[in-house]
Parts: sequence; structure tokens; C-alpha cells
Amino acid sequence: MPRRCLVNNLGIVPYTLAWEKQRSLLAQRVADPSLEDVLLLLEHPPVYSLGQGASLEFLKFDPAEVNWEVHRVERGGEVTYHCPGQLVGYPILNLRYYQQDLHWYLRQLEEVLIRVLGIYGLKGDRIEGMTGVWLAGCKVAAIGIKVSRWLTMHGFALNVCPDLSGFNRIIPCGIMDKPVGSLADFIPGITVAEVLPLVASKFAEVFEVKLLE
Repeated sequence: MPRRCLVNNLGIVPYTLAWEKQRSLLAQRVADPSLEDVLLLLEHPPVYSLGQGASLEFLKFDPAEVNWEVHRVERGGEVTYHCPGQLVGYPILNLRYYQQDLHWYLRQLEEVLIRVLGIYGLKGDRIEGMTGVWLAGCKVAAIGIKVSRWLTMHGFALNVCPDLSGFNRIIPCGIMDKPVGSLADFIPGITVAEVLPLVASKFAEVFEVKLLE
């Protein structure tokens, strides 16, 4: 029997609320590991997030002097930017039912997004030694995770049709020589509503799970 995974399409959700929801789902599964997995799919209002070890040198502004929302969270990775038009996925998975291997998990998340791009005839690329998905040399998807007791939180962000100007205030993911791009650069008119079910479908395919609405 395939593992069951509940898919929640949350719409546009403030970062702190989605963060708290992840922690709640994680705590429930620490208490009861038999609970089904969950995939949260959503967008955020404009917000910057930094991984637990992220360097402030990759910010081009002083967080104390601006009113932009900035959060340091427990995921890995450097600073990134979220905004509407970017599809964010937070899988809450128990890797004991898959593979207890973080590198495997990261590559699986990349594979989900690479397959979504393939639906549109686009070739998503990996770059050796880096995490994420690139398209024609531009980073279109960032990935940052936290795994505790083999339970996952945080996840991926796919730039579908966002206003990319917010990325100009940071060095995204600490990578200075790779520009950020979006699917809309290649597919005018594409929307998050169109891409979301494709991401859910490819997630089910790659992780071999049965989706529950």
C-alpha cells in the first residue's frame, strides 16, 4: 500500500502562520508517528527568511532600519525571498517510511520540480554542489529543509510568476553569480493556480504516495 499524504492548498498565508502550522503538524507526528504525511501548498505575502546559520552579509539592507518582514528560521540555507506568484511547498514527511537520507530527500524535491518543468517542455537543471533547480542558467526554485527525528519541515519555493524585484535586496541563497528567474520568463501568462495541481501530482509520483484532499 502506498503511503498516504494529505494535500492542503492554503492560498496566501502569512509566513508566521504557515511556520506555526508546520510546527504543530510536526509535533503531532512526533507524538503519533502513524499519522499520514502532509503537503502544504501556499503563497506568502512579501517576506525574507534566513536559515538558522544564514549570514546577514547576504542582505543588502539593515533589518533594524526597514519595515520589511524578516524571519530567521530553523531550516538550512541562506536568505531567500517569498512573495505572491511563488508556489511554496512544505512537506511534513516521516522519512522513516521513505529513506533516512537527507541528500536523497533534497534530490527528490528537486526531481518533483524538474518533472513539473518538463510538462511545459522546459529542462530544469541541477548544479553540482548546490541545492535547487535552474532553468537556462537562472535559479527558479530554492530548497531549504529542517529534519528532526526524521520528520521534515520547510521545503521548496518555485518562482512561477512573482515580482522578482524583492530579490534585488539580497544575494539569494548566498549565490552571487547566478540570477533568479521565473517560469513566467519562459511561459507568459502562467499562474500559480495552474501549476499547483501539477506540483501535487508530480510530488505523488516521485514520492510514490497516495494524495488525500
